[in-house]
Amino acid sequence: QVQLVESGGGLVQAGGSLRLSCAASGRTFSSYAMGWFRQAPGKEREFVAAITWSGGSTYYADSVKGRFTISRDNAKNMVYLQMNSLKPEDTAVYYCAADKRLYHYSDFVSPRYDYWGQGTPVTVSS
Repeated sequence: QVQLVESGGGLVQAGGSLRLSCAASGRTFSSYAMGWFRQAPGKEREFVAAITWSGGSTYYADSVKGRFTISRDNAKNMVYLQMNSLKPEDTAVYYCAADKRLYHYSDFVSPRYDYWGQGTPVTVSS
């Protein structure tokens, strides 16, 4: 089992940057693929980015490609989301998620991960 705790959210002006962090408990963190999702008020949870257990492959939603970067440090049980050139439409609660059984692109972008954090809010002002 994995417990996830996000941090790093906050208020930022459009064009600014934030770095979200997700701390994971458990000795088998390195065997989990990790994802970031977000949910804006009144909208469904949507995929943002994902990374394989080794960090060898990453996936991004088209809306964040070129602006956001997902990375992980298995030695520290951490996953990060560097967010640059933020836009007001990036405003949402951002969630970290973990799953061991992701094999195809469709698995990585689906919000059916086994474990979720509590979320950290990001507000981008115009």
